[in-house]
Amino acid sequence: MKVFATKKEIKSYLLTLKNKKKTIGFVPTMGALHHGHLSLIKKAKKKNDVVVVSIFVNPTQFDKKEDLINYPKTLKNDTILLKSVSCDVLFLPSVKEIYNDNISSQKFDFDGLEHQMEGKFREGHFDGVGTIVKTFFEIVEPNRAYFGQKDFQQLQIIKKMVRKHRLDVKIKGCPIFREEDGLAMSSRNTRLTEVHRKAAPFIYKTLKKVRKKFGTENANYITEWVENKFKKQPLLELEYFTIAEEKSLKTIKNKESNKKYRAFIAVFAGKIRLIDNIRLKND
Repeated sequence: MKVFATKKEIKSYLLTLKNKKKTIGFVPTMGALHHGHLSLIKKAKKKNDVVVVSIFVNPTQFDKKEDLINYPKTLKNDTILLKSVSCDVLFLPSVKEIYNDNISSQKFDFDGLEHQMEGKFREGHFDGVGTIVKTFFEIVEPNRAYFGQKDFQQLQIIKKMVRKHRLDVKIKGCPIFREEDGLAMSSRNTRLTEVHRKAAPFIYKTLKKVRKKFGTENANYITEWVENKFKKQPLLELEYFTIAEEKSLKTIKNKESNKKYRAFIAVFAGKIRLIDNIRLKND
């Protein structure tokens, strides 16, 4: 596995591969890798000649400074995991390498996607995401880039950005990777206390029940039902739950037969914020 820390070095190396008609798959990460990340890399390996993984904790997408400071950093273990799945290239830039001395976001218009759900609770978050993903796409120039559906809103926003900015990269959304007890894999899971970790699978259990109810109940009833369930959970604090249409991400009132829907949730387990979602069947 080749490791690069500067834009100049990685661009030069990847250019030689592109000149040989090699296809490049890209998996951007913030490190603290887990099996969910590895599943993205394995998918990328199947469809591309070379797979590039970036590890970069992006300061502009954190709305709370303490979250940035506390974000887990496990580079030694990350490197072992990357080698275990035969990652070809690791891009490991510093904040200065990416932002110089101007650590700020570009402003993006994602046609309203950025104002739903996460956007209501994390000011400026998606400008930060758009800034770093666009920057990395311009450096790596991949044929395909891979993102997990756990951050489904982020996935839709990146697809929108690629279309609006006419970037020559195919975005591939990959299924959520879960622990055996159903908890969606996340780098933040390592920061859960033992009691909160035991309580956290309740999130996915609730989503599965929502999927069943969606066939017969309306969205308002289901939302109230979820809110009441979490009121009885002393270890978990519901930040939001919503049923939204996949394309617009807008909360729905009534189902329409030709649209796809998904339930989205954000929960605090102590100080750790967990998000999840599930596809709903529109019978």
